[in-house]
Amino acid sequence: MKNKIIFLILILLFILTYPVSALETETVTELNYQVIESYRHDPKAFTQGLEIFDNNLYEGTGLYGKSSLRKLEIKSGRILDKINLSSDYFGEGITILNNKIYQLSWKENIAFVYDLNFNLIKKINYSEEGWGLANDGKHLIMSNGSEYLYFRNPDTFELAKKIKVRTKDRLIKNINELEYQNGFIYANIWQTDYIIKIDAASGKVSAYLDLSGILKTDYTGEINVLNGIAYDSTNKTFLVTGKLWPKIYRIKIID
Repeated sequence: MKNKIIFLILILLFILTYPVSALETETVTELNYQVIESYRHDPKAFTQGLEIFDNNLYEGTGLYGKSSLRKLEIKSGRILDKINLSSDYFGEGITILNNKIYQLSWKENIAFVYDLNFNLIKKINYSEEGWGLANDGKHLIMSNGSEYLYFRNPDTFELAKKIKVRTKDRLIKNINELEYQNGFIYANIWQTDYIIKIDAASGKVSAYLDLSGILKTDYTGEINVLNGIAYDSTNKTFLVTGKLWPKIYRIKIID
């Protein structure tokens, strides 16, 4: 097992775009998972964010001219509601807090705030790029591709605090899509098949999940990287997918 973990660490180091350091074997645990079900996913959806709310799946998609916000029926993948962003915006992560939907943009420094019927309430400016978005019930939690996660006031986007994501003494960058659950933040690492588990208080990475090989399909169209995490509190499972993937997978993480 130790040799396997060391090998996975070396692969992780090789494929990350920015130089990041190893997940030390003595402090980071490899998680296992079980695929429970798979569902249809729009293969044209460049997934940037996923969120489950009232037994429906909300999805934010990206690319200029193709960015959208969607409400989906989980099992069928049927689109129940959808709005398209202006072609000037590249949509990014989403989250739902206090019956409001928040959606980031990549380089435009604008967050969109909607009601649950997709009516635009307001736009909020922020600094840095926008990547992933989640919430802990009080703050919005935002990534920008760096080693930092930013906790922001949901009304003003004012910064409340930031944490540095690290292992024992090394930094982890390329943090993308986020999901908060029970004191931990689960995060996609861009350009990899890894999800890391981060202590939301300290920023320390306690575990990681390797989802390489999960996509099993005869689909021959374009497929991009793993991206998208949504926690389903009703049955304690996660939904995961990727950009332009034809499938969403329901998995149970075995800690």
